[in-house]
Amino acid sequence: MNREVSTAASSFWPVLFAIFFGNFLASLSTTTINIALPAFMQQFTAELHTVQWMVTGFMLATGVIAPVLGYLGDQYSYKRLYIFSIIGFTICSALCVLSWNIQSLISFRILQGLFSGLIMPATMTIIYQVVEKEKQAFALSMWSVSAMLGPALGPTVGGFLVQHFNWHALFIMNIPIGLIAIVVAIRYIPYYKLSSKQHFDSVGFISVIISSGALLVALSQGSMWGWQSVKTLSLLIGGAVLLIFFILWELRVKEPLLHLRILRIRKFSYSLVLNGIISISLYSGTFLIPIYLQNVQHTTAMQAGLIMLPGSLMMVVCAPIAGRLYSRIGPVKLSLFGVLLMVVSTWSLTGLTVTTSHMFITVWMAVRYIGITFANMPITNAGMGAVPANESGHASSINNWIKQGMGSFAIGIFSSLLASRTAFHLQGVVNPTEAAQQFAFTWSVGDVFMIATIIIGLAIPFTFMLKDRRLRPVKMTADSSL
Repeated sequence: MNREVSTAASSFWPVLFAIFFGNFLASLSTTTINIALPAFMQQFTAELHTVQWMVTGFMLATGVIAPVLGYLGDQYSYKRLYIFSIIGFTICSALCVLSWNIQSLISFRILQGLFSGLIMPATMTIIYQVVEKEKQAFALSMWSVSAMLGPALGPTVGGFLVQHFNWHALFIMNIPIGLIAIVVAIRYIPYYKLSSKQHFDSVGFISVIISSGALLVALSQGSMWGWQSVKTLSLLIGGAVLLIFFILWELRVKEPLLHLRILRIRKFSYSLVLNGIISISLYSGTFLIPIYLQNVQHTTAMQAGLIMLPGSLMMVVCAPIAGRLYSRIGPVKLSLFGVLLMVVSTWSLTGLTVTTSHMFITVWMAVRYIGITFANMPITNAGMGAVPANESGHASSINNWIKQGMGSFAIGIFSSLLASRTAFHLQGVVNPTEAAQQFAFTWSVGDVFMIATIIIGLAIPFTFMLKDRRLRPVKMTADSSL
């Protein structure tokens, strides 16, 4: 039976419980695969550049699908979209288990990425449309726990499963988690719709899919192809031109695919800039430190994951604390504190040497992750909270789109910088020894961390532009059905 309720009427903990499993499922799958690439190479007798498409293709798919979330959620409700995405993700996990060659596995993995790209922004949208305003900051912090727990446990869990079982276990474990997520989502998330159906913007859909795909491929592969290569430049220029067309089209069309006019809300736009900077910072650490540990200090992938695990777990511990503090001190002070921690810890990592202790890396990576936690939640909540509830799906879609783009950009740029700085430090060295190469590589990692420190510093003035803004509850129709 339908009844009129405000956002405050929905039960808080059951909703969080329902979105936890799906969010955890999507985030876990992003990191368990990375550590198992050698196993896939051996199983399918494939080269690394081929197997890496299991990671690259997955990331590209999550970024390409992001702009479509708002339209799909408005049309079919975010509960249905969330459940549909989990079902698709779970089915793709089963298909990955049944893969007969590396090409089929990569194809199913890319399809899995499309569903994964819908899960996380859909659950964020549900928070801002179902949870009452006063509890949204804490709800987002708990949402962050589920999103960060996967990457924190992923390398360790992945290493254990591959070592004691085989690569099939990496996908088999998704199936029971997915089934649980489906059941609790049907049971605990209320059905609601805040928007009426609209005409499908096919021109916007085609242009944003092609432009996003072209830009993400160019950014992720540019360091390998060469930034001045015809292939990279063609994709960058073509993607940029088509993206500009998409933006202009969306601002003119009566029923746009993505409501870009919400960018006029200044706090939301400022939060996007800050989230982009934080995404770049996050990927600088997760990209550079494992490479340094394995290439210079010759740790295994699992050992590198264990060294970074305490920092990842600190994110999980600090997220609820940040959520509680938000209502007391607001987003400005909290995000400024987090950004300053990121600046100090990233700068500290510029001093890495060949013999730097693992404890030093563990401590400063933990401080860095704490800073990211205290910065990310208040920034995201301040931006999303400034957007009307009926537009939160499009805001979440844009937010995720920016994060995915900045992630691909960070990996591509940092890869190029690392290679170029290593070549610079080896300049004039004829037939460099392994020791010389290690020193040059370590100095290059420090150089890139210095650049990352400067980028993070740019976020400081933007934190002062964030303020809380209270919005009136939005009425919506809800029941417990699909």
